Amino acid sequence: MDRDIQEIKVVCFRLGQDTFALDIMRVREIVKPQKISGLPEVPSFVEGVINLRGAIIPVVDLRKKFGFSESGCRGECRLLITVVARQLVGLIVDAVTEVVTIPIRDLRPPPSVVKVAGYRYLIGVCLVKEVMVMLVNLDKIFNGTLGELPACSVEVDEI
Repeated sequence: MDRDIQEIKVVCFRLGQDTFALDIMRVREIVKPQKISGLPEVPSFVEGVINLRGAIIPVVDLRKKFGFSESGCRGECRLLITVVARQLVGLIVDAVTEVVTIPIRDLRPPPSVVKVAGYRYLIGVCLVKEVMVMLVNLDKIFNGTLGELPACSVEVDEI
């Protein structure tokens, strides 16, 4: 039996005019913005924590982490509740657009000549319905900085 992965299902989201995606297996749920409690002495990209059904979850603004200008949360803004190193982490994104399946053969390495914002956090890029989608590597985003996040009150088993 062939066990090679042929395709990946991803959640697409927007930061400004750019479209990014995360492996759907890393996303636990998508929720509307919650009341965020600020914390002292955390990195600037950490907005604080939320209480989601009894779980205290740190929240990161991906715009700030990627070096984008701040836009403020509007009507389409969402929190992606993700799993990073067995910890739940909320990611603020401008909008969640769709869930799609991408054939692995369509993924291309991130551009090495053009250093786009967040470039080092990308797994690859591809076209989805004529839109450039950049696949994000959650582990690289938080490599070395997960210890700077407030601890989540719930530990999860990753798939």
